[in-house]
Amino acid sequence: MNPTIAHQFDTEFAPRIAQAIQDVIGRDAEVRLVPYGGPDRPTTLEITAPAAERIRGARHPLNLRMTWDECEIASLTEHNGPQRFEHYLEALPRKLAAWQIARDFDLATRSQAEPFILLGNLDLEG
Repeated sequence: MNPTIAHQFDTEFAPRIAQAIQDVIGRDAEVRLVPYGGPDRPTTLEITAPAAERIRGARHPLNLRMTWDECEIASLTEHNGPQRFEHYLEALPRKLAAWQIARDFDLATRSQAEPFILLGNLDLEG
């Protein structure tokens, strides 16, 4: 990935994604941005939280990682990139709801079926 584009994503776009996710999840969760660190270390959002006290079954505390496709990140520098990004931010609550079902995690109880979940190579479509 082009380091200039990676830096732009890390400083302009990823913090807004982190804030949008924090707004959905609430203050009980920690959303931490890990900047691009090279070809094998993409920009990552780490989302962790202790599980709610009243959960049943073999559930683990929330421990999610999110990364985005490099081509999607690069597309943000195109003429319609900022508009696409705004649509993406608006769609994030719906996307998170869909990912919960598909990947078996629950933001309400801050728990998940597996000890670690990676939502990787994500698109930036609204």
